Amino acid sequence: MKPTIKILSEKKLIGKPLTMTLAENQTFKLWQSFMPRRKEIKNNLTDELFAMQVYPQLFDFTFSDPNEAFTKWAAVEVSHFDTVPDGLETYTLVGGSYAVFHYKGLNTDPEIFQYIFGTWLPTSGYLLDNRPHFEVLGAKYKNNDPASEEEIWIPVKPKP
Repeated sequence: MKPTIKILSEKKLIGKPLTMTLAENQTFKLWQSFMPRRKEIKNNLTDELFAMQVYPQLFDFTFSDPNEAFTKWAAVEVSHFDTVPDGLETYTLVGGSYAVFHYKGLNTDPEIFQYIFGTWLPTSGYLLDNRPHFEVLGAKYKNNDPASEEEIWIPVKPKP
């Protein structure tokens, strides 16, 4: 699977963050609390959902420590932050280069990330950049369905 390298421009997101670990994955709880509130956000730019991960600077992407904490967001892209529903938060996603993988399969299958970080990245000519990672969940996304499709965006920078 080869990604497309894309330059992302800055995006404004409104959503809910939740700190978690792989050992105590709270993704279901996060989305369960966000989805009923989604309709309160009035200035969406698209119908797509953003599943964003904000990792600490020295996060171990071999995922050898399942107790290492990171923040996951359930969000939508908006045109402005003028109206933010109570209980939701804003995030400005800084632009830059991303390796974009078109993924089809179960969103609970860790093999795609093992491939990205263990196989593709070391031989790619790119280094991981310290910016959020995210998945774009569009019209072809179906939770826990092997026919589901999504885009996986990994922040990269050229190797020196």
